[in-house]
Amino acid sequence: MRQRPPLPPGPYLVVGLGRSGVAAAGARREHGEVIACDAGRPEPAPELDGVEIVLGNDGAGLLDRVRTLVKSPGVPASARVVREARERHLEVTGELELGWRLIPNEHVAVTGTNGKTTTVELLGAIHRAAGAPVRVAGNVGTALSSLVGSIEPDATVVCEASSFQLEDSDAFAPECALLLNLSEDHLDRHATIAAYHRAKQRPFRRQRSEDVAVAPSALRPPGAGRFISFGAPDADLAHRDGELRWRGEPLMPAAEVRLRGPHNLQNAMAAAAASLARGLPAEAVRDGLATFGGVAHRLEEVARRDDVLFVNDSKATNVASARVGIEAFDGGVHLILGGSLKGGGFAELRPMLTARCRAAYLIGQAAERLAEDLAGAAPLHLCGDLDAAVAAAARAAEPGDVVLLSPACASLDSYASFESRGEHFRELVRG
Repeated sequence: MRQRPPLPPGPYLVVGLGRSGVAAAGARREHGEVIACDAGRPEPAPELDGVEIVLGNDGAGLLDRVRTLVKSPGVPASARVVREARERHLEVTGELELGWRLIPNEHVAVTGTNGKTTTVELLGAIHRAAGAPVRVAGNVGTALSSLVGSIEPDATVVCEASSFQLEDSDAFAPECALLLNLSEDHLDRHATIAAYHRAKQRPFRRQRSEDVAVAPSALRPPGAGRFISFGAPDADLAHRDGELRWRGEPLMPAAEVRLRGPHNLQNAMAAAAASLARGLPAEAVRDGLATFGGVAHRLEEVARRDDVLFVNDSKATNVASARVGIEAFDGGVHLILGGSLKGGGFAELRPMLTARCRAAYLIGQAAERLAEDLAGAAPLHLCGDLDAAVAAAARAAEPGDVVLLSPACASLDSYASFESRGEHFRELVRG
């Protein structure tokens, strides 16, 4: 196990009491005084017993009492408390960074614009098929810091790492880092594509020569890690002649990968490459790829009504993710798009709409921008909200068609999270 850098000095101020902030505050209690604050008024979490909690407060007035600010991923660098902390030369770090420093286990970090959650869970399935202890963490529902004190010493941590988490890291150097893909996303947060890409590359820059760096051949990241490529015909893990091949040797027929869609074949190759490069047996990789059926809210088949398939792809919160969701179906798609804007446009979806969609049903804050960018690509219907869109799509769909919620937008104009949006879609379909 790699020795970690020391923790930054306490006392600590944890800003933001979502899942990550609660986990960070709970883990930090054993290492110094902790104050936790949130500009809103969330319900107190039982994990925070013994922590001073200040609600309805952005934290700027608490900085005199602390030496380190622990920033939840949802708190932007432009927030007043973060700006003032840096002006005072306080330590500013993130929950992912501190969780990693407190957990000495081997880490496999998965990043990229799309496919992170699916690939993390697939890696977990491969480890379990190999009988290897594993814990999955990150945006998949378990904050990394929540594993402190409870994880088995020999377990591998497979951790989803978002750009928001990575921009707050300064020493994070996983034994294996995996970059799935890169496209335009989160410009409302990072401002430029270059800044977004730099955040995604941070875990690779700090790796050592004995570490593993996995990425498509065209996206080789900077750093000293041993590079393992996937995807291209000449890659370490390649798709050629209908087979997945590991360094030229057959691994399994591509058709036996259970996950739907060409993008998921890329995710499967990435997970296989990372697993094989780290010494997991090929049999376990084949078993994991052949049996893993996917994650909630990502091309999740909710129901079939009168031979119409209803699919929840609420996790498709950007254009690239929505595009690959549409590509998973040959045609006959009634597509529900919209939500809150994140920066950037939607014109990239035009070819997919023309080729595969019977109509698109537009909802939320982004509806008018979607209508402008997609005019003429397919019939467009301004529906207002998800209830109306599901009802309209269900009325129009014919046997053999697909009603697909793949919004290409965040959910925060109407829902607390993409999970809440997907759960509402499920309720509407099943009801």
